[in-house]
Amino acid sequence: MGRPLKDLAQLGALRDQLAADKRERERIEAEQKARSAHAHKAASEFRDAVGDVTPLAIRSRAEHDRPPHPPLPKKRWEDDEQVLVASVSDEFEIDTLLHTDDELSFRRPGVGPDVLRKLRRGDWVIQDEIDLHGCRTDEARELLAGFLREAMKRGLRCVRIVHGKGLGSRDKQPVLKGKTRVWLAQRDEVIAFCQARPAEGGSGALVVLLKPGGGRP
Repeated sequence: MGRPLKDLAQLGALRDQLAADKRERERIEAEQKARSAHAHKAASEFRDAVGDVTPLAIRSRAEHDRPPHPPLPKKRWEDDEQVLVASVSDEFEIDTLLHTDDELSFRRPGVGPDVLRKLRRGDWVIQDEIDLHGCRTDEARELLAGFLREAMKRGLRCVRIVHGKGLGSRDKQPVLKGKTRVWLAQRDEVIAFCQARPAEGGSGALVVLLKPGGGRP
């Protein structure tokens, strides 16, 4: 007799659980219906408040081609740089074409001797300089060419070129001293140069006078 009573008790508990589950489902369904009814009512009230409306026409967006950025003329810059460097050669014979004095000062033909005298006296203010001391020959030639180009762009008239005295070279010979004079004499923008005064570098530097924007000094 003990077993049927136990089964009946389990059956009653199961029945109670099923009834509880049913009530929970009904509660959830009632809440969902209430939310749906509220949303529907809010939408109806909004439509009534707004009234009849005409949707805006959707226009297709015009896409215009953007002009590309102009390409950088890197190749032309490289070519110009090569021409600039090639224009100063070690093979140039300075003595055959240029007027030089005992101190190896230089003035281009057509430039009066007074220009060189003023350059020696320091009448022109040195506006910039480049130090080639310690550079290899090829490196010094490139640096000098670039320096002269920038000096002309900036409208400079008087610059100093430091080439050193050759004391640090292998054979103690001033290699760049002679080469710098040869290179400068080949540049059209150079109209005169002379050895710097002692306070400005002496025999280890040159003071160079550049032509103005198109005229003569």
